[in-house]
Amino acid sequence: MNDFVRIGSANELPAQGEAREFECGGHTICVANMNGTLAAVDNICPHRGGPLGQGIVEGAKIVCPWHGWEFDLATGNNEFTPNLSVLSYELKVEGEAVYARLREVRAASQD
Repeated sequence: MNDFVRIGSANELPAQGEAREFECGGHTICVANMNGTLAAVDNICPHRGGPLGQGIVEGAKIVCPWHGWEFDLATGNNEFTPNLSVLSYELKVEGEAVYARLREVRAASQD
């Protein structure tokens, strides 16, 4: 899937240091605000299925609210367990609309 999907309005985006869940192309993604920079990853933590969009932003990482697993918001990588990473998504804001591009390739290599 190469097309951008509208996920919401700019006024729905999370405040700095926060994350939020958005519906995107039939599933939910986590959009986080890292000091004014937006990033998006899959919403479901691969460890036990926790909702990343309900987690906290620490620096450039999203922390799962259930068990504290951390994922890099730019890449979706988990530095301690690379095979339990999440997909990351490209975002763009045009006027008041926010779009995400879903992709089928994993953000981290699965050696």
